[in-house]
Amino acid sequence: EKSLREAGYATARFVFPHGERSKNMETYTSLLSALAEANLTRSDVLAALGGGVAGDMAGFAAATYLRGIPFAQIPTTLLAMVDSSVGGKTAVDLPTGKNQAGAFYQPDIVICDYGALQTLPLEIFNDGCAEMIKHGVILSAELFELLKEPVLPLMDVIARNIEIKRDIVAADEKDTGIRQILNFGHTIGHGIEKHSGYGVSHGKAVAAGMVLASRGAWRLGLCGEECHREIAGAVRRFQLPGQTDISPEQLIEAAFFDKKRQGERITLILPERIGKCVTKSFSLDDLAAFIRLAMRP
Repeated sequence: EKSLREAGYATARFVFPHGERSKNMETYTSLLSALAEANLTRSDVLAALGGGVAGDMAGFAAATYLRGIPFAQIPTTLLAMVDSSVGGKTAVDLPTGKNQAGAFYQPDIVICDYGALQTLPLEIFNDGCAEMIKHGVILSAELFELLKEPVLPLMDVIARNIEIKRDIVAADEKDTGIRQILNFGHTIGHGIEKHSGYGVSHGKAVAAGMVLASRGAWRLGLCGEECHREIAGAVRRFQLPGQTDISPEQLIEAAFFDKKRQGERITLILPERIGKCVTKSFSLDDLAAFIRLAMRP
């Protein structure tokens, strides 16, 4: 704010409590009202300064206020830098599930200052590592190996993750084809988030979702046991959970409301090996069987 004002720009501020519990229609409408009360026009810019929730909320508001105003992403968490700030997905959660109201709306600019990570608590930093593990599993065995380094080359790792997501989004902006591989671990992960009352963070939920999905894939014969163990090992390395106390029945119920469901079928992303995932369509009954298989000791 200080630097913008020194450059001659007027600013207005809207602040809301951090965390997924704020990513709802109530916060969204309050934000829209704040934009209107500040008399923002289509020549103004809405900047999201914060983590993934701030980016999702601000992006959805920018997409819908005055039918669209310019939008800048300034992510301050690792998860937002490597994943949610790139690609133009904006949304809020509904009581029935995560990200059920939203829009594809690309930011005009994304500014990743990795110096912001110096003040990030380790637990929140590790949340972002879940999405980096995901990118390695789905597309880059080289990145997956890089995450085993005792000291992460942070700038290089962040840049590589952004490149991976950028290229996927450029090929499939509206999530109808190749972009779906970015959902690895997310169907189960979103169920964990929902049924924990969003007490389990996105990174932790996705980490558990990836381990469970890879265990199910191994037990179905889609990947080798070593692939599953590599994914579980990467999750442990960053002190992330590989399991959940949420029941199979609750995860199955959450999957019914998953935005990726089409009619009576839903697509899961499952690993063949590190660096390559495939899409597999399940009926809802088969998905229930898969989740039970994945959660079996």
